[in-house]
Amino acid sequence: MARFLFIIPLLLCASGAFAQQQPGHDACARDVSRFCRPVMNNGDGAVLACLKQNRSRLSKGCDKVLTDHGQ
Repeated sequence: MARFLFIIPLLLCASGAFAQQQPGHDACARDVSRFCRPVMNNGDGAVLACLKQNRSRLSKGCDKVLTDHGQ
């Protein structure tokens, strides 16, 4: 679970969102734990792919973070 704390900020950094790391983490933390728990240890790319696969089920905040960062 500790690794999870670093996943979303790393995803946002990879997409060029250096300034707003914490808001992205806060917005998607629950969605990652709900929909992507099985792939959390498979790397950031796997978590991002999982979030994209579950796009219609994501919270509005997480969906906005992904959209705002070109995902």
